[in-house]
Amino acid sequence: MKDTYLTLAEASEGFYKEKGSKFIGLAYPIKKEEQVKEIIDGLKKQYYDARHHCYAYVLGNDGERFRANDDGEPGHSAGDPILGQIRSHNLTNLLIVVVRYFGGTKLGVPGLVHAYRTAAADAIEEGEIVEKILMIDIPFRFEYLSMNDVMKLIKEYDLQILNQHFDNLCEMEISVREKRFAEVLEKLKKIDGVDVLLEEEDKK
Repeated sequence: MKDTYLTLAEASEGFYKEKGSKFIGLAYPIKKEEQVKEIIDGLKKQYYDARHHCYAYVLGNDGERFRANDDGEPGHSAGDPILGQIRSHNLTNLLIVVVRYFGGTKLGVPGLVHAYRTAAADAIEEGEIVEKILMIDIPFRFEYLSMNDVMKLIKEYDLQILNQHFDNLCEMEISVREKRFAEVLEKLKKIDGVDVLLEEEDKK
């Protein structure tokens, strides 16, 4: 099972100019939809005098969650071309916003499509495409007497410990590759004194 995906290593910026209109392409790696609103709200404050803040994003290992927004431009002339660039580079967990400053001359739908597509493509090209591993975090509690068994499992699968707190009742959170998640979860549950703290939908 594939548990890797392509995205940008960090935020990047592209630019395109046509007949006085400026198109600033801003790309951001993201992990959840809640980040989209935060980023766009911040950009609307930063570029408060811009005419449009059009965007598209793709989320999920297979790019199953996505959205495109034209923000007042003619239908499908802005968001879709941005989305098309994310798709054509096989990227996911990525948001691209293109901020437009109107230059006084209308570009027409074909001109807009070209401008938004080019600004988005430039933002991607200015960034660094990286392959990331899809990880799932498992928080759990366990009795101190179970420590050796827990640490043995962590060593066996070379798991990353995100945080830990040791007392009579210990708490820990580990990060597991998605393709090994079910296997590790099953072994963790078999250790005496371990209480896994995952939400039901995370266990599926």
